Amino acid sequence: MCSSSEGSSFLSMRHVSVARGDRVVLHDIALEIRSGEHLAILGPNGCGKSTLIKLMTRELYPVASAPGEPPVHCRLLGRERWDLSQLRREFGVIGAELPGERTPVASGLDAVLAGFFGASALWPNHAVTPEMEARAQAALATLRAEHLAGKAVGAMSAGEQRRVMIARALVHRPAMLLLDEPSNALDLQAQQELRLALRAVARGGTGLILVTHQLADILPEIGRVVLMREGAIIADGARAELLTEDVLAGLFGVEVRLAERDGFLHAW
Repeated sequence: MCSSSEGSSFLSMRHVSVARGDRVVLHDIALEIRSGEHLAILGPNGCGKSTLIKLMTRELYPVASAPGEPPVHCRLLGRERWDLSQLRREFGVIGAELPGERTPVASGLDAVLAGFFGASALWPNHAVTPEMEARAQAALATLRAEHLAGKAVGAMSAGEQRRVMIARALVHRPAMLLLDEPSNALDLQAQQELRLALRAVARGGTGLILVTHQLADILPEIGRVVLMREGAIIADGARAELLTEDVLAGLFGVEVRLAERDGFLHAW
């Protein structure tokens, strides 16, 4: 469980640029995120969201500042560098891919329990305690996925798999959960089920960083929005100020019309 107290700094970046090969793909990023905060990072494909995720998860590091330039500042939970296996206990990251080749043959409960060991499935040397099993069952319940405990992950729908993987990340009780395009490849029913489950996660005190280009993914609990375009943050502010037809038309370069239903915004 993360020792960082709610409201303390989770992520702090200033003067951060990232290069991929010989090309700079993130430009002078400044971003502050508090532990327990809910925010969305929104932008069109190719705007730099994926690189920003890799920067947060420490798969990439910033370009060093040149002499005479402002110093680069990039810290996660107060530290510049992390062991990735340790970081996973503090920061849950959910993408579209299943972790590890053995995950599809594991049951839902075993896949969640394997998260305690950083493995794709349980092995004979993994000693599961009653507390671990209770926490895994509780995480599945939060995601409305108790019925998936005995089902093979490979036999689940994409939406069911996504909920199990989120439960897997939650067993460590991380300060924050990062979701990368969470509704990608899900049908309408699965999208609705996932969004309702994520609302329960948000209400339970886990902070959410939602990275998406789909407006409907942004939960009503998310009050802050960061807009990205061409490798830069172009706006960072309140949901009501940035999720407007005019602002979104400028971000995506197309006319936008908005409608709201049950706290969710939909665009066409």
